[in-house]
Amino acid sequence: MTDLIIRKTGPAGYITLNRPQALNALTYDMCLEIEGTLDIWRNDNDVNLILIDGAGERAFCSGGDIADMYKSGQTGDLSYGRNFWRDEYRLNAKIANYPKPIVTFLHGFTMGGGVGVGCHASHRIVCETSQIAMPEVTIGLIPDVGGSLLLANAPGFTGTYLGLTGDRMDASDAIFAGFADHFVPKDQWDNVKSTLLSSGDTSAINSLSPPPARLADWQTDIGAAFAGATLSAIYANLSDTPPLAHARKLMDRNAPLAMGAAIPIIDAARNTGTIEAALEMEYRFTYRAVADSDFIEGIRAAIIDRDRTPKWRDTTAGDILKMTAPLGAATLDLSGAKL
Repeated sequence: MTDLIIRKTGPAGYITLNRPQALNALTYDMCLEIEGTLDIWRNDNDVNLILIDGAGERAFCSGGDIADMYKSGQTGDLSYGRNFWRDEYRLNAKIANYPKPIVTFLHGFTMGGGVGVGCHASHRIVCETSQIAMPEVTIGLIPDVGGSLLLANAPGFTGTYLGLTGDRMDASDAIFAGFADHFVPKDQWDNVKSTLLSSGDTSAINSLSPPPARLADWQTDIGAAFAGATLSAIYANLSDTPPLAHARKLMDRNAPLAMGAAIPIIDAARNTGTIEAALEMEYRFTYRAVADSDFIEGIRAAIIDRDRTPKWRDTTAGDILKMTAPLGAATLDLSGAKL
């Protein structure tokens, strides 16, 4: 069984992530094949739009397949992760800059690397099963795949809240936070896809108003705490209101180094406002992640031993500066990403 189903249907290019048994987690080869396909279709006059969805009922894409990251890290191989992230980020930038409409159908879990494929698209559809998150801090990594820009553009300090907690968004929250555009009930998706594939026209997307967003109701509490410039400042402002008690419970399980570094990375994306600058800043951390962060320990606790008790390292301001410092000659090269 191929991990991707790629075909042209009428005036549309159609990509299905096809690893339902692995919640459609992205492999390195999948990233490269999606990129190559988008490069071809960019100049194909017979393709008016791109449709991307995921096989199975449980997920659009649950994230990157990080098992190989762990294996390479265990052997001291730093190049595998660095190459994977570099090439994945190039794909993320291409999706964000693509000159033709890309329509993504984000059912079930859309997390991490799935956000990178699904949430930089021009038309992002969610439904009643959608659960979208940037949970990287739970395994010792920072929100990446351009997610720092999405978080930076969320209302108020919603993005800092989401990046530090890893909290999940339902369809309403995702639309409020800017990770999605259209709410379409799942039982209408087949009709919408059929119309898109036959017409090549995004006006076929008839969205409904989603229920009120929880995150919209939490804005006062989120702003009171997550405007802090450092992790310690944010912790100091976590009161006992239900939203902030919920935030503290989630943050207490996450890697302090990753959370501390996520703050300036998201802040930088607010200031620059471009996908390229956001990815370059994220790569500073991920380039160093295998050797100098809690990432390998986070994977061990989450998917190798599954004991859910990671031993996070103590963190100082100097550690955060080290992980977010410019890379010099190793600075992320997105050659060919700007379309």
